[in-house]
Amino acid sequence: MKVVPVIISGGAGSRLWPASRQSHPKPFLKVGDGHSLIQHTVLRAASLKDVAELVAVTSRDHLFLTKDDFDELYPAVPPHTFLLEPEGRDTAAAVAASVIHANATQGPDAILCVFPADHMIGDLPAFTQVMGRAIEHAQQGLIATLGILPSRPDTAFGYIEADGEKVIRFVEKPDLDAAKTYLASGRFFWNAGIFCFKAQTMLDAMAAHCPAVLEAVAASYEHGLFSNGDTNKVELSSEHFALAPRISLDHAVMEQARNLAVVPCQMEWNDIGSWNAMAELTPADGGGNRIRGDVHMVDTSGSYISSDKRVIGTVGVSDLVIVDTPDALLVASRDRVQDVKKLFEGLKASGHEAHLLHSTVHRPWGTYTVLEEGDRFKIKRIEVKPGRRLSLQMHHHRSEHWVVVSGSAKVVNGDRELFLATNQSTYIPCGHKHRLENPGKIDLVIIEVQSGDYLGEDDIVRFDDVYGRA
Repeated sequence: MKVVPVIISGGAGSRLWPASRQSHPKPFLKVGDGHSLIQHTVLRAASLKDVAELVAVTSRDHLFLTKDDFDELYPAVPPHTFLLEPEGRDTAAAVAASVIHANATQGPDAILCVFPADHMIGDLPAFTQVMGRAIEHAQQGLIATLGILPSRPDTAFGYIEADGEKVIRFVEKPDLDAAKTYLASGRFFWNAGIFCFKAQTMLDAMAAHCPAVLEAVAASYEHGLFSNGDTNKVELSSEHFALAPRISLDHAVMEQARNLAVVPCQMEWNDIGSWNAMAELTPADGGGNRIRGDVHMVDTSGSYISSDKRVIGTVGVSDLVIVDTPDALLVASRDRVQDVKKLFEGLKASGHEAHLLHSTVHRPWGTYTVLEEGDRFKIKRIEVKPGRRLSLQMHHHRSEHWVVVSGSAKVVNGDRELFLATNQSTYIPCGHKHRLENPGKIDLVIIEVQSGDYLGEDDIVRFDDVYGRA
């Protein structure tokens, strides 16, 4: 038997703003033990028996974040391939890509186990037990899904009605009265979005119920760009992938198919779908407060308060969510945390950069942090990982001054090549081709001072780039 765990990583995690941004979404958020949500998912997937290959479906823009998180887990990660979507087309297209790939590489009898990248499951023995049962169903030609035994009438989840392990129907997120009825009946489970099936079983189901998705994704895979070596990846063809209808796997297949099974399970599961869900990862104090960071409270109860750097003080408040990041602050009532998505969408509609980027921005080569900016100047802290380099580039509207703070730098500045050590610097006039590289074994940190009449990130002309952005 060949088992192929599939990790679906997409979406912006808008309900977890400001910690989650479009360029650095929820799967990459670190939790208490220092691992990201996607790293926890990888480790769970790797714990399954008979893993032949692990597949991660993500976007081209998030490949370097995903790869870095995978590399940090070496050697615990099995052989893996990244399937890169040119755009998000929802979960049916993502699953179709993984099924087509697994069928091509592992054969039609390969068992795929599909996991969202951003869930937490605390009870690993319970997880492996229920996945074993799901794999048994898959071997019999069924599409299995996990049903979480509900602990409360929650309106944030979809539900599955079942008779034992036989699926009766899938239900959209209900109102509170319906959720209370579901809980009382004992026949309903939370839909965890975890699936298990043979490659051929899902190919047949998609051919019957969503052929347009299957045909578009199959053409996108066939015309994709395949790369092997240090990073095994398939860049799906954007021209063909764009023709796939935007639809979830639940709507496209699960609500239509009849060869379904649900595995009821009771385990420590959290979909991290809101700040209330994130708060559950932190133990509560005597006042029901869950605290992360430097927080000081007077007469405060029932609140989740998180700070990355600054001191937070509260007096006489209750039932709040307060999340402070270096460039944004969220204050919300705990019974309105689902509406954080509306706040995110408002920022996006207005073109505010806070929906897209943190003050520290991740790039394939490392990170940059904007320390200060004003009229005609910007100051950045740039960190380059060992062996990484930026693109060979030029700016039309700004000059730059680089000062090495730590590490060593290899610099192309016009027609010169320089090696700079700590406290050394170079000036790059507007219009000069330049490149920064870290030839050392420790992180390179520089301070960059920009000056000019336009300092936007889009004033970059790339001539050469190892990450394919030229």
